[in-house]
Amino acid sequence: RMLADDGAPEGTVVIAHEQTAGRGRFKRSWISPSGRNILFSVVFRPSSAQLNYVNMAATLAVSRAVASLTGLKTSVKWPNDVRINGRKVAGILIETAIEMEKPHFAIVGIGLNVNLVPSEYPEIAAIATSLYVETGRMHDMTGVLLAVLEQLDDLYGEVLQGRSLTDEWSVELETLGRMVRVQW
Repeated sequence: RMLADDGAPEGTVVIAHEQTAGRGRFKRSWISPSGRNILFSVVFRPSSAQLNYVNMAATLAVSRAVASLTGLKTSVKWPNDVRINGRKVAGILIETAIEMEKPHFAIVGIGLNVNLVPSEYPEIAAIATSLYVETGRMHDMTGVLLAVLEQLDDLYGEVLQGRSLTDEWSVELETLGRMVRVQW
């Protein structure tokens, strides 16, 4: 966020090898031991019209990268989780700074469970998965990161050209057309 506030160019990527206080929506914790997951943030500077598609681009990028690397089918649990077989493999958090009613920047934070073994962590064992768990093999972290960034670059490029991602994103939503219960 400090880099974005200081004018870092769009596309700036910050990578962390470990999170000691990872968080998701509603300040839920994100467990990420050192060297097991991909944790990164990207600075975007979208227009107001493009801002709505940033989350769609991020979730689709993760879904496509996972599919291309593993052959696995993913789904999106609205608004920001990517899942495999009903378990969370990635979380996406977007922080936006609005100035004079226009977006100044959006920071897309992505945490992707790559070589994590969720069963080692009781607090997430029932809800999380990883590429390792789903494929039975370790994955090259750099290769996975590059695959996600390439997909994100392509999709955001389409957004900048005025293309809507809504139809493609809607196909990935696991709750669309299903009865859901909301508790407040």
